Amino acid sequence: MESQVATPDADAPEFGLLRKPGPDASPDVLRQALSDAIDEGRRSDCMARIQSDAVQLALDLLVRESNIEGFFRGFIKTLVDESESRACGVWLLDQDGTQCEPWMAYRDGQFHDRHADEWDAATLPRLSMAAHLLGDTQGWTDTREYDGDDDRLPQAVREFNKAHEIASVQVAPLVLPTRNLGWIALASNCASACEVTWRRAVLEATARQGTLALHQHRLAEESRLEARRQAALEERNRIARDIHDTLTQGFAAILMQLQGAQRSSEPLPAAVSNALEVAVDIARTHMIEARRSVGALRPQAAGDETLPSALQRMTALARRTTDVPIELMLDALPPLGGLERDIIGIAQEALTNAVRHSRARKICIRASAVRSIGFRLSVADDGRGIAGEHRARGFGMTSMQERAERIGASLTIVTAPRAGTEVVLAWEPPSFSIPVMPDVAR
Repeated sequence: MESQVATPDADAPEFGLLRKPGPDASPDVLRQALSDAIDEGRRSDCMARIQSDAVQLALDLLVRESNIEGFFRGFIKTLVDESESRACGVWLLDQDGTQCEPWMAYRDGQFHDRHADEWDAATLPRLSMAAHLLGDTQGWTDTREYDGDDDRLPQAVREFNKAHEIASVQVAPLVLPTRNLGWIALASNCASACEVTWRRAVLEATARQGTLALHQHRLAEESRLEARRQAALEERNRIARDIHDTLTQGFAAILMQLQGAQRSSEPLPAAVSNALEVAVDIARTHMIEARRSVGALRPQAAGDETLPSALQRMTALARRTTDVPIELMLDALPPLGGLERDIIGIAQEALTNAVRHSRARKICIRASAVRSIGFRLSVADDGRGIAGEHRARGFGMTSMQERAERIGASLTIVTAPRAGTEVVLAWEPPSFSIPVMPDVAR
């Protein structure tokens, strides 16, 4: 009977298929073939155990950790400890796949997260490695292996490896069938062929489980965001219905009654007639605003009214309700990109407070540009000021602060007893700040 014992194929990969020896094979060849077959079986068992252990670790961490950061902390710590390595780092791609950012690292028993000061304290070459990963096209799909002083690595990384006696670096992509999510890198002080092969198997098994966990986390996060968006939309629709059914209809009814009183056949005293006219204007203005809120329910200017015209209308109406002089100063204003509605709301609240509560002799409103692209609104009075215990109270104060935060502006209230109050809203577009270029050599 022909022997069925196999011998290694010279062209087969390290863990590849075996071929059977020829009929004239010597006993030494047969013994070697049998030894190779046993070794192959052991390697297969080892690979299966590595995969099984990675799956079990992932399941344990998913149950134990409540967030993806905790999951990866446990994952990379176990990877470093079990593979007897020196350090492990994770880099993630953004949604567009155009930016690579360092996410976390574990070295010498200490974690370092994405905050720059943490990375700097560890002197890790995070940005230069990120640039290398982004530009290495082969590494987007395949595991890459490097010596510590490999010429393919950035100079900063090679210097770091030399300083910390790192002999080998292996990088596995966190890759899905349709896209890459990032990379996980493992650094070791040992570069023997056997150790490198074993660590690669452990790293790739870990990367597969980490990719799945990260992908599922992002899907769950997208689902939560969509649920919140739907809930917010439903709440806005409910508020719109309430405004329409109560405030809008109520203002319309009040307006009809006031206009009916104006059409009375009997002549009215001049003071009463003037008060009715002011009340009609107030009711009409608030009915229009209520209708705009129903149609918009978002922090944007409604209709064709500009900010200057809104401030002029608001000031003119306030002058008819008080004997206090109100001065309005308008400079040329920059484009505000849909922020007018919240600015008008803040101005209206500040002006109303000044008219009703300040006991002022004069009120001044000024809207001006800041460095041609920013905006500043000031509503100042020379009244009695706001007592300290009342500064943070009331819905009006809270509403102004919330509106300012929503548009990314700062709101400052300067007041003192018998020295008046000034409400200052300051806004600049986010792109105005000059970005600090990162040091890619770190």
